[in-house]
Amino acid sequence: MGHFAAQHWENPYDSGIPRADRRSGEFRTFTPSVLTGMHLAIGPEVDAQVAAAERAVRALNRGAHRDLGLVSRFLLRSEAIASSYIEGIAPSPRNVALAELALDEDVRGLSETAQQVARNMTIVRDASDAMAENDTVTVNDLVALQSSLIPDPPELRGVRTTQNWIGGSRYHPLDAAHVPPPPEEVPALLQDLVQYMSGAVHSPIIQAALAHAQFETIHPFPDGNGRVGRAVIHTVLTRRGLTAEAILPVSLVLATRQQEYIDGLDSFRVEGPADSPQHSAAIESWVLTFSNAVRVAAEQATELETRLVTLRAEWQAMISDARQREGKVRATRRDSALWTILDSLPGTPVLTTTTVTRMHGVTTTAAQSALAQLTEYGVLETISIGRAQRAYVSLDVLDLITRSERAMASRAFDTAISPPMRAVPAPRRM
Repeated sequence: MGHFAAQHWENPYDSGIPRADRRSGEFRTFTPSVLTGMHLAIGPEVDAQVAAAERAVRALNRGAHRDLGLVSRFLLRSEAIASSYIEGIAPSPRNVALAELALDEDVRGLSETAQQVARNMTIVRDASDAMAENDTVTVNDLVALQSSLIPDPPELRGVRTTQNWIGGSRYHPLDAAHVPPPPEEVPALLQDLVQYMSGAVHSPIIQAALAHAQFETIHPFPDGNGRVGRAVIHTVLTRRGLTAEAILPVSLVLATRQQEYIDGLDSFRVEGPADSPQHSAAIESWVLTFSNAVRVAAEQATELETRLVTLRAEWQAMISDARQREGKVRATRRDSALWTILDSLPGTPVLTTTTVTRMHGVTTTAAQSALAQLTEYGVLETISIGRAQRAYVSLDVLDLITRSERAMASRAFDTAISPPMRAVPAPRRM
């Protein structure tokens, strides 16, 4: 059962840090109840909210074009930025897309921040997909994800062997907001967590809510817990078939509702048996917070999908009008390089000739011709990425990503009503 345990902290510092941080004293760790076999008693009101959230996600999946799946991975950019940006400077979607391109091609002048965010996006996406497809989730899966996100220093990789804490002083846990379980309890708790993630005893949203809260409560790694904890959400929802085509931006909504998120996690951390009324009330409070975030995330994803559909219609009109002005009455073949590029453009808003030939298996000549046409028609613009090198960019797609990210950073989810509350790229000046 969940319980607090009294611990003693002996100050190891004689000098070199502020005197106020050289303290010894008592503190309490919290060890949560195990999830496997947990019996929940969710009341009808919370149950109705969970059902509403699940309907919203399933409706999104039924109506969504694959564009949302293509572009939604860029929403992971914000999650990578949360732990990667330097001095509050968030790299723009354009620079991160260029950094993604640089994973396979030579692109000059990119910041280390943009490259790190791009790497983290790829790591989290690939690891979440792999865990979602495996028969079971293992502790090694979580460790491998954390280790890939934290390449250096080595002592920060893997399951922690020392006590950590959240909030307060960096030198002692005496004033911490939350002190996770002692390190010797972590392996068994992690094993229980992955066993729970591999099952299906609860509905997908409840399972994702409990798995995420449990992970953050255990805080099993020296670093990278936030990024892995967000991947846990994606993994559970994808394993259960709730978000097969797109990444649902649940954690971005939770980040915007930060105080509700913190309060929800605090309510989850309650003493007593898992079947006690206090424990059930604590679970209900957190599940309500999480399910509301899921519903809002589905609404925001639906808005993004609607804008993508509109954008495609605008592209087709631009191409049709341009061809009419050229006196070309025959439509371009749907299997041509031009339409092949256009079909996947939301997912690859920054392209080179090399990218197109590699991705779509067309000749260099066909790729060059199609990119030149799309630039002439106004669908793409060119930018320099090095000496005698240029890339083709869809500013329309990048603008949509920026606008969506800014909206999800607003407390009202509308920047016309309230400004973004965290570092997000500025909109492009028209």
